[in-house]
Amino acid sequence: MGETSRPRLGVAMIGYAFMGRAHSQAWRVAPRFFDLPMAPDMAVLVGRSDAAARSAAEQLGWREVETDWRRAVERDDVDLVDICTPGDTHAEIAEAALAAGKHVLVEKPMANSVAEAEAMVDAARKARAGGVRSMVGFTYRRVPAIQLARQLVAEGRIGEVRQVRAQYLQDWLADPEAPLSWRLDKEKAGSGALGDIGAHIVDLTQFVTGQRFAGVAGMLETFVKERPVAESFSGLHGKGGSERGPVTVDDAALFTARLDSGAPAVLEATRFAWGRKNAMRIEVSGTSGSLAFDFEEMNVLQLFDATDDSRTSGFRRIIVTEPDHPYTGSWWPPGHGLGYEHGFTHQVVDLVGAVAAGEDPTPSFEDGLHVQRVLDAVERSSADGTRWTQV
Repeated sequence: MGETSRPRLGVAMIGYAFMGRAHSQAWRVAPRFFDLPMAPDMAVLVGRSDAAARSAAEQLGWREVETDWRRAVERDDVDLVDICTPGDTHAEIAEAALAAGKHVLVEKPMANSVAEAEAMVDAARKARAGGVRSMVGFTYRRVPAIQLARQLVAEGRIGEVRQVRAQYLQDWLADPEAPLSWRLDKEKAGSGALGDIGAHIVDLTQFVTGQRFAGVAGMLETFVKERPVAESFSGLHGKGGSERGPVTVDDAALFTARLDSGAPAVLEATRFAWGRKNAMRIEVSGTSGSLAFDFEEMNVLQLFDATDDSRTSGFRRIIVTEPDHPYTGSWWPPGHGLGYEHGFTHQVVDLVGAVAAGEDPTPSFEDGLHVQRVLDAVERSSADGTRWTQV
């Protein structure tokens, strides 16, 4: 499909740090590897500093720059607003964009509180009546091996789901002298490991099993109460100065849960697991088999079939790179693996496809709200002595 034959989709991206770089890569690459029904136009990048935003726009491929997100939302050449800012700004920007008739993609977690998420859902429902679409950026859904896992569960390959174990382990804060960033400020981030990475495994569990969380019993822990104030930051790492400030979020979140079916689940999110860089894992055990996935081997899905001959049974290592696996046919030959950035590209593919078809993309704002309610229930449970708490 030629570039000129496709309708244009003007995109404004707000924020250009870690997530902004990943999203920019996706907007650049998606139309070059996938036959999209619309042509994304990276129209404008928004940042508070004009000079810094211009430098980022040149590097990342954006055509113009604004220093006020409100001006970007109001522009006639913008059809979709991509929100890559800290959580405390998500609700205001998303609601304004939806009211202006712009489609919205917002990074996870979608808000810092249930009340904010509910307001965003209300705004999305009103906008939906006018054909305006909204989506939350749980990009790990777009990993081909995770898509395959969901398909296999839905097909009954492991039988009825009995148990789920999910972890998200990182170590970038394990050093007590690692400096403060906005991710350690509850006012900006909403929570710590719970919302930052715990939100991913909540969504992942629900996506793979096709069920929702019904109740939780949680425990939050802050190991390091005070850190150096950052003088500079790049990605997740920075340089601290002599001044110190308080950590106001959790460093680790652990909770048990039950799904709608009653199946129990155990989840753990921590940024204090030395040696684990981005170990997002999920294992689903069913009545006739199991599935296991670890993002540090993101092109592999492990499948155990309990009906196999016991003499030769064991986990089967599936390399999820065949042309008939989800998304992979547009990339490389079998065995030539994908990386972290490809999930963001697949997110753009699915979002653009939904907008062009006049359909609601997933995960929806309603999906994001449910994740927010799970996070809130974990916080309330932890504050109440790990009491069982309904979602």
